[in-house]
Amino acid sequence: MLLIMTFCSTIMIVIYLLTMIIMMVMKKKKKNKNKMTPFECGFNSMSNKRLPFSSHFFIIGMMFLIFDIEIIIIMPIILTMKFSMMKSWMLTSFMIMLILIMGLYHEWYNGMLKWTK
Repeated sequence: MLLIMTFCSTIMIVIYLLTMIIMMVMKKKKKNKNKMTPFECGFNSMSNKRLPFSSHFFIIGMMFLIFDIEIIIIMPIILTMKFSMMKSWMLTSFMIMLILIMGLYHEWYNGMLKWTK
C-alpha cells in the first residue's frame, strides 16, 4: 500500500512539475492585435451592435455543418459493407446518396452555392 501511494504521489509531482515548466516556457511574450481579435463570428464585437449580419458567413457555416454530417453518415456505410447483407446495404447506401444528391441539387437550383450575387 505504501509503495502504491509513493508511486502515485511521485507521478503527481512529476505531472505538476512538467505542467509548470510548460506554462513558463510557452508563456506569450507579446500580445498580437490580430491574434486577440475575434474571427469566428464574422464581425467585430467592439463595433456597433446593430450592423447587419453577413449572410455569406451564415451560408458557409451551414455548408460546413451539412458536409460534416454527410461524412459522419457515409463513414459507417463503408465500414459496415463487410458485415451486412449486400442487397439491404446497397438499398440503404443508394437511398442515402440519393437524398444527399437531391439536397445538393436543391441548393444549386436555388442559388445557395453562389457566394456573391
